[in-house]
Amino acid sequence: MPLSLAQMRRNYTLYGLRDDLVQDDPLVLFGQWLEQARKTEVAPVEANSMALATVDAQGRAHCRILLLKGFGAEGFTFFGHYQSAKGQELASNPSAAMTFFWPGLERQVRIEGTVVRLAPQLSDDYFHSRPLASQVGAWASPQSQPLAHRAELEGRLRDVTQRFAGQQPPRPPEWGGYCLQPERVEFWQGRADRLHDRLDYRRHDGIWQRSRLAP
Repeated sequence: MPLSLAQMRRNYTLYGLRDDLVQDDPLVLFGQWLEQARKTEVAPVEANSMALATVDAQGRAHCRILLLKGFGAEGFTFFGHYQSAKGQELASNPSAAMTFFWPGLERQVRIEGTVVRLAPQLSDDYFHSRPLASQVGAWASPQSQPLAHRAELEGRLRDVTQRFAGQQPPRPPEWGGYCLQPERVEFWQGRADRLHDRLDYRRHDGIWQRSRLAP
């Protein structure tokens, strides 16, 4: 019997979002939700995993899963290859969006804003905090570029491993960090009968304004 996607549904009943109990600053609320997700989501789910959406120079949208590596008043940080597909897309159009989904809590968060590169020192600091194998891998992989076969990548890895034998690799100049500076943050809490809670924060002149959206 064929699978009927139209019949796949669940009722969300765990939590609600009351206006009088939420934070005025979305970054504070995000931190609370992320910490709860870290304690609740079942391995191997990573609570800091997110979908990052970008748009290329031709206006075509692209999306992939990344890991958030930090957040604060300045924004949300992640790392990657500047010459990768996403790096080139961000270079041509710095507007981007990220989405976090925590099914164990029946929650998601959508964040939209402008992406800028991190200062080189911050990228250096994070790069050298990574496992050595990940540092070597950043040198070996020409991210998003075509490979003839897997053996080509493995050969590049051997060459780089030999090149940096006995020393810590420096950060590759084409690898580093990004910060998404949020202009809009939406919190979605699943509720029964698809009457979900949606709280929308938008920043105007540096001040966050909150509104409730219909589900």
